[in-house]
Amino acid sequence: MKQIQDAYIVAATRTPIGKSHRGFFRNTRPDDLLVKVLQSALAQVPGLDANAIEDVVCGCAIPEGQQGLNIARIGAVLAGLPVSVGGITVNRFCASGLSAIQMAADRIRVGEADVMIAAGVESMSMVPMMGNAPSMSPAMFDNDENIGIAYGMGLTAEKVANQWKVSREAQDAFAVESHRRALAAQAAGDFAAEITPIEVIDRAPNLATGEVIERKRTVSVDEGARADTSLEGLAKLRTVFAARGSVTAGNSSQTSDGAGALILVSEKALKQYGLTPLARFVSFAAKGVPPQFMGIGPIEAIPAALRNAGLTLSDIDWIELNEAFAAQALAVSNTLGLDPAKVNPMGGAIALGHPLGATGAIRAATVIHALQRKQLKYGMVSMCIGMGQGAAGIFERV
Repeated sequence: MKQIQDAYIVAATRTPIGKSHRGFFRNTRPDDLLVKVLQSALAQVPGLDANAIEDVVCGCAIPEGQQGLNIARIGAVLAGLPVSVGGITVNRFCASGLSAIQMAADRIRVGEADVMIAAGVESMSMVPMMGNAPSMSPAMFDNDENIGIAYGMGLTAEKVANQWKVSREAQDAFAVESHRRALAAQAAGDFAAEITPIEVIDRAPNLATGEVIERKRTVSVDEGARADTSLEGLAKLRTVFAARGSVTAGNSSQTSDGAGALILVSEKALKQYGLTPLARFVSFAAKGVPPQFMGIGPIEAIPAALRNAGLTLSDIDWIELNEAFAAQALAVSNTLGLDPAKVNPMGGAIALGHPLGATGAIRAATVIHALQRKQLKYGMVSMCIGMGQGAAGIFERV
């Protein structure tokens, strides 16, 4: 019987995050974004034999349309990986990318693989929230116990704000701070090591000549953070999901496009290919919560991941807590007693964006590089998940 072994991250990268529908990736296919981060991750470990890669596990929250047909396998083939490398697309909504890392790590930990790739990708520009033709089971509406499954995320955020007594003023202040931190991190160049610059091609017709004009540009900075965000400005925004509510577009995460990828290996592969690890995968947990309060998922998942790791909250130096909504992020932080200085020190999804199935992989890249840059020991990625779940993963700098 094989013993449990450690899984190490030797490469972690991501695209910049673009605003959906009007941002720089609005015309860029998600499989193209995935290809770019797969190739970039492999370029970071030139000594690795690509033939040793067992599988590509890719998270995607709405795996249809341009990101359907098993985008993990499509990305692997288009990225030029050996045809022997498999590919599987997984969906745990907002934690899809984080679950991809967990699944890849587990294959290594149980001895079934020595080299794995974990990734996440989402184009909310090309594939709408809920997909192109959503069809819910009528059983969801049979009784009050099930109807929460059908609630939109904004409505669940309103319910969390009411139940956990999170005021509109607190939500707006949290949003302003998210933008401030993100802008400060961008100015300091703190995101540079984790981001793979992407060349974008914009096309427009010349009506006078009938020609199509192409303009190429390279994007390397997340485009969501806004320097003009203020408490005064946010206070003027109308609520979106409830007439007398408190959740607005300004204190909610941005819909976005992006991708991230990590390469995980065993200790055997570290030695065989002379690789330098960035971090060790420590633990993971996913927990269910009442669907109508889906935003509180991390309240259950974070303690479970800590128990699995044999750690306490005080051991964690850096926390990437996905800001689906300020209401739920504050409810989680206040309930668990998270240190605000450790939570999203470089801003979160309210400022940077939330490309659903990609976010787990993107934020994992952020925390892994932050641990290296700051010489910290333990980092965590956690998020709430639609329909009532929470997930958390812990990483250790080595």
